[in-house]
Amino acid sequence: MRTTLTIDDDLAGLLKRRARELDVPFKEVVNRTIRAGLGATAVTERQPAPRTIPHSFGFRPGIDLDKLGQLADELEAEAYAEKLDDPARRKRPRSRA
Repeated sequence: MRTTLTIDDDLAGLLKRRARELDVPFKEVVNRTIRAGLGATAVTERQPAPRTIPHSFGFRPGIDLDKLGQLADELEAEAYAEKLDDPARRKRPRSRA
């Protein structure tokens, strides 16, 4: 949870120094200190890792799925270039009278 907390200057200085000593982020030192003050252990209860459910998308062997974005970009660029080359879409120069 993200929240705003006002910490006294002397306490903030102690926490920053402790973070440098332990070479950990400031917010981790604050969380550890609060847990210790509340009597909780320094180790937090870990949530189980999210499950990945595999799915077959039916691509043929040899298709590089990592390059699908590149393929989509190239197809979009080709379609745009075709629109520009379409004679019906070209604007006729205005005659000056």
